[in-house]
Amino acid sequence: MQKIVPFLWFNDKAEEAANFYVSIFKNSKIDNVSRYTDAGPGPSGAVMVVEFQLEGQAFKALNGFQPASITGMPPIALFVDCENQAEVDALWDKLSQGGEKMQCGWLRDKYGFSWNIVPAGLSDVLGGPDPVKAQRAMQAMLQMEKLDIDALRRAYEGQ
Repeated sequence: MQKIVPFLWFNDKAEEAANFYVSIFKNSKIDNVSRYTDAGPGPSGAVMVVEFQLEGQAFKALNGFQPASITGMPPIALFVDCENQAEVDALWDKLSQGGEKMQCGWLRDKYGFSWNIVPAGLSDVLGGPDPVKAQRAMQAMLQMEKLDIDALRRAYEGQ
């Protein structure tokens, strides 16, 4: 997996757009589709994130449903898959200097670019096999600016 991935923001057309782009470029495919649960913020069962490749370049497409705290999010951002919480903390602190911290691991840097700084293990707690646990983790994430994987794991386990 690539360390930094272009992140395309949609209100409700992420899957449609990804399928369209994949149909145009050779050597392209949909890798994964994850869906919202009852925890939201999108409707339960609606597509949340589509992971896809175009000519070997990884992309993520999000149906963001524009929460009030991140209104005006540009249609493209950068997703950073961090190895651990220390990396999340360091990148968050550096990239947010002079910028704006937002909900769910999102920030806007001092140049106006949006970043989603995400710890390893996030997909395990948000997409785990137990929907009740995953919902608790989603609810915890919706209360965070910088993501804290240990706190998300505790929420997942009900601690």
